[in-house]
Amino acid sequence: MADVKVKLVKSLIGSKKDQIATAHALGLRKIGDTSVQPDNPQTQGKVKKIIHLIEVTEA
Repeated sequence: MADVKVKLVKSLIGSKKDQIATAHALGLRKIGDTSVQPDNPQTQGKVKKIIHLIEVTEA
């Protein structure tokens, strides 16, 4: 499987607690943080939940 690169581009301030927890689970805490994650159903679900806060590219 390929990997995806996830970058936090919007602030987590004002986001719901579950969205903040999802971002932290992906390793994203501050604006500009990037993380390489495996492209699997679990990661896709997390990305879908906070897609309005992140950028996703192939790693």
